[in-house]
Amino acid sequence: MGSVTTLPRGRELTRADLDAMPDDGHRYELIDGILVVTPAPSRRHQTIVVNLVVALKQGCPDDLQVLTAPFDVALSADTVMQPDLLVGRRADFTEKDLPAAPVVAIEVLSPSTRRVDLTLKRSRYEEAGCPSYWVVDPVGPSLTTWELRNGEYVETGHGSGEEQLAVTHPYPLRVTPARLLD
Repeated sequence: MGSVTTLPRGRELTRADLDAMPDDGHRYELIDGILVVTPAPSRRHQTIVVNLVVALKQGCPDDLQVLTAPFDVALSADTVMQPDLLVGRRADFTEKDLPAAPVVAIEVLSPSTRRVDLTLKRSRYEEAGCPSYWVVDPVGPSLTTWELRNGEYVETGHGSGEEQLAVTHPYPLRVTPARLLD
């Protein structure tokens, strides 16, 4: 029998509330005190994540680290997100979380996360000063990158299918979106 969690009423949720969520295979995140629950990702989603991790690890400088979800990025008491992939400064990590904006946050879109990834999460990472935000769309497939300029994200790259995308931040990398599905 599964566990039952009662959520507080009449107030925004906090990190303490998030820590009380059950370990049931769902991803629990907080965005501005609002609980966002998503199901376990698909095989296609995970294939993209694994292949992108391999690509990111190859050129990763020693002062940075590549991690995958589930790993908390705690931007504030009411905003704790778990990007599908992240690159962060090793010095910023704790054993439990990354209590600062990552160097790059990466999301792989799925039907259940598309709207949240392209709007809420992107906006919160932008507000937190995350230098880069990437989104992989498995349909196509495509990769779009944004970089923070004067406090706002500006699209800096887009590649789809067999088109190779050259990325310069956080370090030089070439990604062919179709190869992420291999």
